[in-house]
Amino acid sequence: MPDDSSAITITIDRLDRQVLHALRCAPRAPFRRIAEVLGSSEQTVARRYRKLHEAGVVRIFALPAPAAPGLDWLARIGVKPGAGARLADAIAKRPDVSWVGITAGGAEVVCITRPSTPAQRDALLLERLPRTTYVTSLASHAILHSFAREDVEEWSGFGDPLQPAEQEALVADRSNRPAEPEGDARIEPGDAAMLEILRLDGRAGYADLAAATGWTAARAARRLEALLASGAVYLDVDLALGLLGFHAEANLWMTVAPADLDAVGRRVARLEQTAYAAALSGPANLFAAVVCRDTTDLYDYLSREIGAIGAVRSAELSPVLRRVKQGSTIVQGVRLPRPA
Repeated sequence: MPDDSSAITITIDRLDRQVLHALRCAPRAPFRRIAEVLGSSEQTVARRYRKLHEAGVVRIFALPAPAAPGLDWLARIGVKPGAGARLADAIAKRPDVSWVGITAGGAEVVCITRPSTPAQRDALLLERLPRTTYVTSLASHAILHSFAREDVEEWSGFGDPLQPAEQEALVADRSNRPAEPEGDARIEPGDAAMLEILRLDGRAGYADLAAATGWTAARAARRLEALLASGAVYLDVDLALGLLGFHAEANLWMTVAPADLDAVGRRVARLEQTAYAAALSGPANLFAAVVCRDTTDLYDYLSREIGAIGAVRSAELSPVLRRVKQGSTIVQGVRLPRPA
């Protein structure tokens, strides 16, 4: 995926944005069903998706869910001058780390750790990171609760969100899913080949999954449905925000009285510029990932939206200098055109 921190954008129209919203609601929905909901044709929707995917705007992927709740942590890693990019690039390659960003002018790396087991979590937070030569400090915060947006399925700041009825029609549709899932399925060694394909392309067809596993397409379909239905595997969508015109990302660390934490967390999550909000352990007990078009928008968010919440006792805003990894996508550099 291109480096969305650049000033490059691509031209997308209303239908493109609606296709992106539809995919965020239902990542594996058939193009036929998306077209019905959007009032377009299947061929047009498929063509728009290919354009957006090939331009690096959208990537859909599947990942295993954590083996137990409470394993996700948010880490702030202080680094030696000039070492931020090297450390961020190194940890971004780990499958148990996501949303890697360089902040504080390059002196800090922030990431979310998503280990599969407590042992994997402890090995990263207690052993590997503290012993890394570049690291000067490490603050780890347990993610106690993630606040869901109450108006839409996902962050929709890029415009033209779907109506609730349209979202429901996509989410409720099961026409592309095989009947009779296998029950309370859990990931097994035999699923590895299928999951590797889905990690690279969450919309991979059943024929592709069958070819990778040696199964029939019908068996691959039933197995994937069972894993999704049980929650053992989940689908997610990465967007190249810079290509959509958003060039100011930031992390916001807030301190809120415990009695106000839930109400404030829900309010912050509803704000248009908030992509993610969570309650944390530690002195800064509320975190928000903020996505704005520019620094003026970011200032307005901080001064007007957050500033209007009296229960926020303190707020530390840390702009993201470079996004190295999103949910699963490592951000690559964009080739700029040579000057004439």
